[in-house]
Amino acid sequence: MRNFYSALILLLCFVACKETTSGKKEAEQHVMPSAQAVDTLLKEEKKPAPKTFRTFENLADTTFVRLADFSDGFAYDLRYATKNNFLKEKVYDCAECYTRVKTAKALLKANEEFKKSGVRIKFFDCYRPNSVQYKMWKIVPNPQYVANPKKGSIHNKGGAVDITLETLEGEELDMGTDFDFFGKRAYHDNFDLPEKVLANRKLLKETMEKHGFWSIRTEWWHYNLKAGSNDKVANFKWNCNQ
Repeated sequence: MRNFYSALILLLCFVACKETTSGKKEAEQHVMPSAQAVDTLLKEEKKPAPKTFRTFENLADTTFVRLADFSDGFAYDLRYATKNNFLKEKVYDCAECYTRVKTAKALLKANEEFKKSGVRIKFFDCYRPNSVQYKMWKIVPNPQYVANPKKGSIHNKGGAVDITLETLEGEELDMGTDFDFFGKRAYHDNFDLPEKVLANRKLLKETMEKHGFWSIRTEWWHYNLKAGSNDKVANFKWNCNQ
């Protein structure tokens, strides 16, 4: 009988130990994350914090601001910071898009409307310091192509932009010509163009006009803010090292 009880105790110990070991393994399997889960956690940890944008609170309408500080919804191809322009010269030290606050507000509203159609504004030029206007005039001293810096242009006032539209995936809409094409094909009143081009120009023009801008007849890309035409010509220069 003593041998029977001894064997029974040994059997119970064996079962208990097995269950404990099995339970421990099950617990470990339940608690330990998979390699995929660990990889996901690491990726989440490396993700940059969402960018915060500035607001216009306490900023005067005539203050110069950098558009990229207020939205990431625009696209840029700032040609005069490269040699890919009609001057064939780089006249900006670096590619930045600044405007007055009132111009920026109008552009943001226009861009929100464009996005409803699946497109967004792409900038070729924005505010232009008057010193840059002098550089341009020195290269091409012809008022048909470059405004005389003594008088200045609305670009020098922070109220003009040169723009096109692109899809939200980054494909430019066909406007019939490239930026700074000087010829009748770039005129707003030239209707001898493909229907698709006319529709794209119409979308650009009507939306910009709705938000306080006006165009000039000979350049489909150029828009002036009505409220910015009376501002003073400026020579504010941005910091390229920001």
